[in-house]
Amino acid sequence: MEKNKEKLTFPSLFYSTLNRCGNSPAYAFVGEEPITFRTAAKMINSVTALLEKAGIGPGDKVAILSANMPNWAITYFGITFMGAVVVPILPDFSPTEIANVLEHSESKAIFVSSGLAGKISEFRSSNLRTYIMIEDFSIIESDNPALEYNSELSPESEYNVEEDDLASIIYTSGTTGRSKGVMLTHKNISFNALKGRVIQYLDENDRFLSVLPLSHTYENTLGLILPMLSGACVYYLQKPPTPTVLIPALELIRPTAMLTAPLIIEKIYYNKILPTFNNKKILRLIYKIPLIRKALNKVAGKKLMKTFGGEIKFFGIGGAKLNKTVEKFLREASFPYAIGYGLTETSPLLAGANPKKTVYESTGPAIEDIELKINDPDPRTGEGEIWARGANIMKGYYKEPEMTSAVLTSDGWFKTGDLGVLDKRNNLFIKGRLKNMIVGASGENIYPEEIESVINNFRFVVESLVIQQKGKLVALVHLNMEEIEKRYQVFRQDMSEKLEEKKKELLNELKEYVNSNVNKFSQIYRVELQPVPFQKTATLKIKRFLYT
Repeated sequence: MEKNKEKLTFPSLFYSTLNRCGNSPAYAFVGEEPITFRTAAKMINSVTALLEKAGIGPGDKVAILSANMPNWAITYFGITFMGAVVVPILPDFSPTEIANVLEHSESKAIFVSSGLAGKISEFRSSNLRTYIMIEDFSIIESDNPALEYNSELSPESEYNVEEDDLASIIYTSGTTGRSKGVMLTHKNISFNALKGRVIQYLDENDRFLSVLPLSHTYENTLGLILPMLSGACVYYLQKPPTPTVLIPALELIRPTAMLTAPLIIEKIYYNKILPTFNNKKILRLIYKIPLIRKALNKVAGKKLMKTFGGEIKFFGIGGAKLNKTVEKFLREASFPYAIGYGLTETSPLLAGANPKKTVYESTGPAIEDIELKINDPDPRTGEGEIWARGANIMKGYYKEPEMTSAVLTSDGWFKTGDLGVLDKRNNLFIKGRLKNMIVGASGENIYPEEIESVINNFRFVVESLVIQQKGKLVALVHLNMEEIEKRYQVFRQDMSEKLEEKKKELLNELKEYVNSNVNKFSQIYRVELQPVPFQKTATLKIKRFLYT
């Protein structure tokens, strides 16, 4: 790759793209005509001018609370091009969480989509003086009665944005509770996006379909900044990505690149693909034969490829651990998947590989110009905490110097809190979160994520969580009740009695299945039914702290 000559800032990279492919499509809703990079540049200027008139300047915080849309991208760049700091807020946050973010970040303005405006209808703050509707940039409320959006306006000032200037404060929706404001610079994010392009080259001929929230760092860096610097077009859905919305969109756009969370592809496998092999007894039996399974998976892979539009070359999976059975299917199906590893604090990408170079159950090696090491590895297993160092590491946690110093060393290493091991070729294998690790009665390290992976392979299990209670391992399990009813033909008149009986049988069967597939110290003492789906983060990881 040629050495990047531009400053690692969003304005510099954007205008570089503009010079190369100004008339290329940049952003669109599915089914609508895309705006070009040239049109996008004009709109970005007008948003910056609006913020300028609202009294916003370099270093000021401006929040975005919005569903994904072309104007999300326009707003993001309009804020950051003037040196202001964007505060993306996850749409799933509760009104209380949103209020906490707005207060803590001291945001002076907010862009909000109509569907989410109700979440801030009662919020008022001495800092937050301007409320803007993101769909058309109309003013909802402002302390400047003359404030009005004008698409023809350009900013009066010239802004010189530097690489180390703060670009974004992203509040994590972690699995362990309290949100932290992660401070990321223009260089942090730009560097990471450029290195992502080394893994998978993209250009103005590529099409992204965005399904994960732009307010999450994964989609933000790799689904917004990466396409921007590549000159690729990003398409957005106008409704949540249910099958009835997603499948027609895939047919229409025929994306070449997508980013998803493991749960999405796992649901497709367990709900759509696996049942076709389990419907008939003979098929279910022969599917267990490796050679036949591979042949059947190959056929299923072609159908899956067609479902995704037929032109996917990069299907990025990140945010949580992928079920190994599903990964095996994707490999045997020759589906162009890639698993990335990273955190909000690392902008996010730390490790990853091109779909042609994936290693089973691994995230791949460290990305170019980023160092990874296993700190204080176990001499027997080589496992230890993953530490990372590079230009993508955050500045720190906003207003949290003690929390920052707890995870950043004086020589630039970031302590990820994840446990992993590196093989001889430096491929990284994630074992689990350090905070989630359970120490067994004899001092063994037990990784609940690995046990959960076994549980989730059991028929009828949708998702699971392994916790420790009184020194014993307990599995909380959410079952697919619809499939159970179908399979056992439970009729309405005797549903209650039969269902309870069948659930007990299945939970006992599940316990036996798990304990026969894990080591002795990882065996489950009890299985409990989780009647409703677990609450999750933006990347669909279970919020573990709610259940422990």
